[in-house]
Amino acid sequence: MPLLTRIRGPRDLDRLSLEQLDQLAGEIRTFLVDAVSKTGGHLGPNLGVVELTIALHRVFESPKDRVLWDTGHQSYVHKLLTGRQDFSKLKMKGGLSGYPSQAESEHDVIENSHASTVLGWADGLAKANEVLDRDDHVVAVIGDGALTGGMAWEALNNIADAKDRHLVIVVNDNERSYAPTIGGLANHLATLRTTDGYERFLARGKDLLERTPVVGKPLYETLHGAKKGLKDFIAPQGMFEDLGLKYVGPIDGHDIEALESALARAKRFGGPVIVHCLTEKGRGYQPALQDEADRFHAVGKIHPDTGLPIASSGADWTSVFGEEMVKLGQERKDVVAITAAMLQPVGLDKFAKVFPKRVYDVGIAEQHGAVSAAGLATGGLHPVFAVYATFLNRAFDQVLMDVALHKCGVTFVLDRAGVTGTDGASHNGMWDMSILQVVPGLRLAAPRDADQVRAQLREAVDVTDAPTVVRFSKGAVGPAVPAVGRIGGMDVLREPGTDAPDVLLVSVGALAPMCLEIAGLLDQQGISTTVVDPRWVKPVDEAMAPLAEQHRVVVTVEDNSRVGGVGSTIAQALRDAGVDVPLRDFGIPPRFLDHASRAEVMAEIGLTAPDIARQVTGLVSKLDGRFPGAAQAVDSVEPARD
Repeated sequence: MPLLTRIRGPRDLDRLSLEQLDQLAGEIRTFLVDAVSKTGGHLGPNLGVVELTIALHRVFESPKDRVLWDTGHQSYVHKLLTGRQDFSKLKMKGGLSGYPSQAESEHDVIENSHASTVLGWADGLAKANEVLDRDDHVVAVIGDGALTGGMAWEALNNIADAKDRHLVIVVNDNERSYAPTIGGLANHLATLRTTDGYERFLARGKDLLERTPVVGKPLYETLHGAKKGLKDFIAPQGMFEDLGLKYVGPIDGHDIEALESALARAKRFGGPVIVHCLTEKGRGYQPALQDEADRFHAVGKIHPDTGLPIASSGADWTSVFGEEMVKLGQERKDVVAITAAMLQPVGLDKFAKVFPKRVYDVGIAEQHGAVSAAGLATGGLHPVFAVYATFLNRAFDQVLMDVALHKCGVTFVLDRAGVTGTDGASHNGMWDMSILQVVPGLRLAAPRDADQVRAQLREAVDVTDAPTVVRFSKGAVGPAVPAVGRIGGMDVLREPGTDAPDVLLVSVGALAPMCLEIAGLLDQQGISTTVVDPRWVKPVDEAMAPLAEQHRVVVTVEDNSRVGGVGSTIAQALRDAGVDVPLRDFGIPPRFLDHASRAEVMAEIGLTAPDIARQVTGLVSKLDGRFPGAAQAVDSVEPARD
């Protein structure tokens, strides 16, 4: 009987020998490769933390002790050891989340999968334990990549201020080689540094020497400096100990016995301790180890033996942007690129290969990236900062006060905009078009197809005195949606075929095919519809108000929150222009959306062609005074969207 099937909770690990634990680690890796290859998910990071997760749950007592994961994509092993071994619907509707989830288990704490936040959480939880006189431990697992985020260092500064809070920080350092500092001497010094006797000895020695006239204080400073210099030579702890944090490591992150020893010492110390673990991303799976790009950080469905994708979904939005960036770079020497530790996911890897000196990876530091972009623009360049839509939320103040206030020509390219689905609540890019509406001077484009991505990216980088934004969806880009005309700066996608049209349907971005489907359904009900794509949704095109005035009702459809989104902005523009036409806005309701496929999420929130066509039909019927039942039905379901 496999050992893994016997594990129903962390305490089941206590009965296993070291030999059995090694066997369990192998079984977990086999399970992960088999399961994730069928569903897709974060494979490489989880293969790298198998032994570390086992050791954590052997030494600490979750859920009494809180084990926190940053960013959470490496929590699959944690799920397996806490009673969740059905991965058949991983990241699918009704299945396990790809991140920790409070709804799944009492062992999960942080659901937010944005990086560099875990140390702030740990600081707050440790303070709460202190105030409530609890002796529970808080354990924060943070990757070396997440330590590039400024929030992590702000938290470390606060954590170091308290000497007696039970807080252990595990740095999961998965660089591709082991440091030469691993060994008996480093391990011995780590033991000394985290024993109370050693600390008491140092305190008594300092007191004695400082009371010795003339030579005492200089002698102490000399000896202390020599001790610190020796430790810094043996292990890279100086940076942390200068903050007042005890440091243990580096530890072989795949040696369960060494990990347990280090974590147990840290637990006994009684104050903030950093345990530095060296792990290998993708460990135990050769295709991942051979992947030079990111060691299979995240994969779709793959063949478990080869690691090759099972199926290709064709060209995606990201690759279209990436290819156009290379062309722009060849034409314009002033175009440079910025990424926040996501060079390949946002499509800038091709640009980096051609122009290695014109791309800047700032780490997980979106705020710095935005301010640096302002500096680049002020210095005479045009930076293009490519970032996931949900991650731009972190840099709003910098977009507002550094880029926009200073009228800097910076282009922000927002990938994974709108409903992304399987990665859950924190990864849906559903707030950008609402948040950015308040930024003075900013221009925002929502391309509907690949041709418009190329065209509007070029239009964006031509703007030199204001920030511009180009946002697009996740996944495969559909066929081109041709325009049949142009009104102002807006593309007409469908003409009504009558001089007295009923509905002006405003289509935003990638929802153009759906909007054309809605128009077709309305046509079957005898409702004439004009479909327009504003292309630039901020500012509202001057031709919008007079065009709306020619219709009986305006309907907006967007892959963004209804609150403060494009529909709300157009409604305000119509009011300002004195155009008194009813407007109905369809979009994402203001709530966090559970993980599921994009299609399932869209159906759940009523953002589908049949749902919208049915409601618009009811609205027009209500204006006509016909079918009161239909109108009442529409009104009855509306609150659910709020």
